[in-house]
Amino acid sequence: MNTLIKKYWNEKPLALILFIAIILRLLAAFFSKGFGMHDDHFLVIEASQSWVDGTDYNRWLPSNASTPSGHSWFYVGLHYLLFSILKTIHITEPQTKMLIVRILHAFYSLSIVYFGYRIAEKLSNKDTAKKTALLLATFWFMSFLSVRNLSEFVCVPPLFAGLWMIIRGTKNKNKLIFFILAGLIIGISFSIRYQTLIFISGIGLALLMMRKWTEFAGITFGVLLSIFIIQGITDTIIWGYPFAELKEYIQYNIDNAYNYETNKWYSYSLLIAGILIPPISFFMIFGFFRSWKKHLILFLPTILFIIFHSYFPNKQERFILPAIPFVITLGLIGWYDFKEKSNFWNKNNKLYKSFWIFFWIINLSLLPIISTMYSKKARVESMVYLSQYPNIGSILLEDSNRGSAKMPPQFYLKQWIRVYDITQENPAHNFKAFMQSSKKEDHPKFVLFFNDKNIKSRLDSIVAIFPKLQYETTIYPGFVDVVLYKLNPKNANEIIYIYKTNE
Repeated sequence: MNTLIKKYWNEKPLALILFIAIILRLLAAFFSKGFGMHDDHFLVIEASQSWVDGTDYNRWLPSNASTPSGHSWFYVGLHYLLFSILKTIHITEPQTKMLIVRILHAFYSLSIVYFGYRIAEKLSNKDTAKKTALLLATFWFMSFLSVRNLSEFVCVPPLFAGLWMIIRGTKNKNKLIFFILAGLIIGISFSIRYQTLIFISGIGLALLMMRKWTEFAGITFGVLLSIFIIQGITDTIIWGYPFAELKEYIQYNIDNAYNYETNKWYSYSLLIAGILIPPISFFMIFGFFRSWKKHLILFLPTILFIIFHSYFPNKQERFILPAIPFVITLGLIGWYDFKEKSNFWNKNNKLYKSFWIFFWIINLSLLPIISTMYSKKARVESMVYLSQYPNIGSILLEDSNRGSAKMPPQFYLKQWIRVYDITQENPAHNFKAFMQSSKKEDHPKFVLFFNDKNIKSRLDSIVAIFPKLQYETTIYPGFVDVVLYKLNPKNANEIIYIYKTNE
């Protein structure tokens, strides 16, 4: 077996690395259920499935909203088409549908590994390309992110593909057409994630600085054409004028720049250095900056993207994800170029190897845990449990230890219901007053208690409203969810107690 692996590593390294990558991603597809963050489920899966079911849970459609919501229709629209097809062939089980979604994303994400290899091979050599692709395939977070519906990561393959086309270039007579096609592909990333406009602008600026006029003209035209076709025409059909969603998105982010998580300007730099595992991450960062002039086409768009998000007040970890694969790729290209000429590292090979041994111990320890984690398990499984009851109508979320309750993923419930909540901002007495003035058919059938803090007093307050309250079951979070919650209570992945009101 070792002989066969060595043979492929030397003779067909890309095929071997892609095989490793797909195995890891398929493991994640089958075992990493749930969703990673709010947006990759509620802004994609819930929205598209509700449309298939003939409703509009988040009120994005013109029939329910007077103004655009500020979300691109492209990526969520693809899921709408997929779920519509699955419905016609009678695949209706939510977990099965999500498995299909994750498998499709697993294969789609292989393009990051493929183009990372090709770019590194072109700009450096085969040995650097092998190491770059191997890390893109096996980094501890890559498989997990590759099967998620995060637009911040789904937008990366078109950027990699387009940059490879630019770097590879062409000598045929249809050079301009070739780069227009590259621009069309790059433009798709914008329709998946609007913020990639910063990255795309960096590509154009780099081409201008490199005086590649044909490439710049072709890329610019292709990107604009792609954006017009996908965004302009779609929004005109839906809202009556082009770029309605983009305009609303920009305005929303300006108005709410300080209404979400804010942090220091260097927080993303620390995040990148941390998740890439020091001290190897320091080698990559050094190589990344060392290559700025030599490989401007990769450096400039990436650094502009990082600078923009470091400057913008609203900082969430997922925002910086599009830059990570490019930091890895250019970082390794630059680092190995430096190391080959470094007397210090050539003389201290044992020290260098020890750093890599440490890296692989940490990386391979995290890889199976993260790749197979059932993220947001308690919230998902609580809906799976309740899905056995038809026509629930409404439920009550009792999360009075927090200022707001976490949204239940109704996709797994297989029905769209009203959701009430009791929180610090909306205490029990407010809900009790509502119950006294509402019709019985509006009363919730189930109460979900989040976490066990002050559980007795919370139960007593609900029993005062629902005297026939009856315990149903307890849904436990996954192992990683528990760890993340202990590390940071903001990760509200907690135990859920389900009670039936018997109303």
